[in-house]
Amino acid sequence: MSDTPATPSDPSRCPLCGGDNRCAMEIERDTGQPQPACWCVSQAFPPALLERLPPQAQGMACICARCVAAAAAGGGA
Repeated sequence: MSDTPATPSDPSRCPLCGGDNRCAMEIERDTGQPQPACWCVSQAFPPALLERLPPQAQGMACICARCVAAAAAGGGA
């Protein structure tokens, strides 16, 4: 995992930590290979985590599972 957040133009990177977000839609777009439903469809995203997204990153890239798990556990991201 990187310590530097991704630029909003990189949809394969978490906008909070810069790590690989494993977005199934981006993997399919990059590889042309059909993917199962993305891991995020079964996750609850804490509102406080979503509020941390910079405005320019909102709707541009998915938050990674690690940041979601850390926020859910009360540890931030």
